[in-house]
Amino acid sequence: MKSASIVVLLGLFAIPAFAQDPPASVPFSGGCGANESQFSVATNKKEHPVAQPQAGKATVYVIEDIFNGPTMRVGLDGAWLGANKGRSYFFFSVDPGEHQLCTKWQSGVFKKTAERVGSAASLTAEAGKVYYFRVLVEERTGVRLEQVEPAEGQFLVSSSWFSISRPKK
Repeated sequence: MKSASIVVLLGLFAIPAFAQDPPASVPFSGGCGANESQFSVATNKKEHPVAQPQAGKATVYVIEDIFNGPTMRVGLDGAWLGANKGRSYFFFSVDPGEHQLCTKWQSGVFKKTAERVGSAASLTAEAGKVYYFRVLVEERTGVRLEQVEPAEGQFLVSSSWFSISRPKK
């Protein structure tokens, strides 16, 4: 009887432990891509291009809001799309629906720390709409990704440099 009680007790503790392990097919990246992916970033300080709306899609702007800031990668639904560096922005089109947007610090010097510094947000995109997200790099709290109102987003884009990023080989 004593061994049966031990088996039941072990079973009670084992079930919650196994229930906490997510299935392998469920991504928990918050929208980010693989940590190994890196980008080289250049900024265009003379031109401020804006997106030309694509039929049936939404447009998303991501603006990094700090001068001389770090390179911040931007991901959508588990894949990196590009990066900003310092006071810069870029944009992309998305299909309507639910999406996960992510930003994560890219750094060779502070690689261990950089892997943990980032932020994520959810986006429910509607065709024809424009969304603006600000990446705030804060000294004490790390990184925050927040959606901003269109007027604020347009202002941030107009006072930022256009970011051109390419994956490093």
